[in-house]
Amino acid sequence: MTRRLAEVAKKVGVSEATVSRVLNGKPGVSDSTRAAVLTALDVLGYERPTQLRGERARLVGLVLPDLGNPIFPALAEVVGGALAQRGFTPVLCTRTAGGLSEADYVEMLLEQQVSGVVFAGGHYAEADAPHEHYHRFLGLGLPVVLVNAAAGSLDFPRVSTDDAVAVEQAFSHLISLGHERVGLVLGPEDHVPSRRKLKAFTLAARRAGLEIGPGAVERSLFSLEGGQAVATRLVREGVTGIICASDPLALGAIRAVRRLGLSVPQDVSVVGFDDSSFMNCTNPPLTTVRQPIEAIGRAAVTLLVNQIEGAPPAAEELLFEPELVVRGSTAPAKVRALAA
Repeated sequence: MTRRLAEVAKKVGVSEATVSRVLNGKPGVSDSTRAAVLTALDVLGYERPTQLRGERARLVGLVLPDLGNPIFPALAEVVGGALAQRGFTPVLCTRTAGGLSEADYVEMLLEQQVSGVVFAGGHYAEADAPHEHYHRFLGLGLPVVLVNAAAGSLDFPRVSTDDAVAVEQAFSHLISLGHERVGLVLGPEDHVPSRRKLKAFTLAARRAGLEIGPGAVERSLFSLEGGQAVATRLVREGVTGIICASDPLALGAIRAVRRLGLSVPQDVSVVGFDDSSFMNCTNPPLTTVRQPIEAIGRAAVTLLVNQIEGAPPAAEELLFEPELVVRGSTAPAKVRALAA
C-alpha cells in the first residue's frame, strides 16, 4: 500500500497524503487532482478502490508514427504524464508496417469517445497524403493538437520546433568550422517540415555566399538505411559537412562515410536533428539540434485541455527554439579527394 501511494503521488506530483484522501473518499481535494490520481492508478496498473471503480477515466488519443525513432517515445512520456496530471488517460496508438493505419486509429478513438487527440509525425505533415480523417475532427469540432508543421488546409492548433532556426544553427556551425561543401538530407518532397528546412538552408547558403550544387540536397525516408543510401551520394559529390533532418538519418550518414573508407569527423562532419536518447553515446557522439520535447509536449497538452474545457482553438502555430548540441561528430574541414 505504501509503495502504491508513493508511486501514484510521484506520477501526479502531489503528496502521499493527498493520494490517500482520494482513495479513501475524504474531502479537501480538488476535482482535477482527484481525477489525476484516479487516472494515475489506471496508468500504473493498480486497481481502483471498489467504491471508485464505476467512474470512467477521460480518454485522450496520442497517435504516433512508430516507436523506432527514440524522439517519439520521449514525446509520449511527456504527453502521457502531463495528461495524467490533468485527469486524463492517454491512449497510445502507433502505426506499424502491416498494422492499423492512422485512419483506422481515428475510427477506433472516435468509437471510444475520446475527449481529444494529439497527433505527432502523422500524415498531416505530408502535403500529398490523404487527410480525410483529419477533416472529420474539424467537422465534429473534436479538440485536436498537431506536433510540428502541417499541410496548410489543416487548421488545427500546432506546436512546432522552429525548423528554420534549426537549420541556421547547424549550417552556421559547419561554416564556422570551415566547411564550404555542405549537404542536406531531408524527408520526402511533400514533407512540410522538410520544405521549411530546405528553404532555410537555401537562404543560409545565399547569405554565406556559397553555391548549392545540384547534388547537395538529398531526400529519403526517415530511417538509418535511407540516410546511409543518400549520404553515400553526397560524400561522393565531395560534401564535407552533412546536415540531417533526424538523428536516425545522421547515424545512417555516419555509416555511409565509414563504408566509403572515410571517418567522422576527420573527413566528413555530420549534424543530426532531435537529440533523441543515447545520441551522446554513439561513436562518435552526435552533434545535433535538440528539440525541446518537454516544453513542446506540455504545450500540446495545455492547448488540448483548454479546448476540451471550452476555450476556442488557438489559431497561431507555437514555435519553440531548438538548441545546437555540439559533440564529436563535427570538426574543422580539411581538403580531401573525392571518395572512390
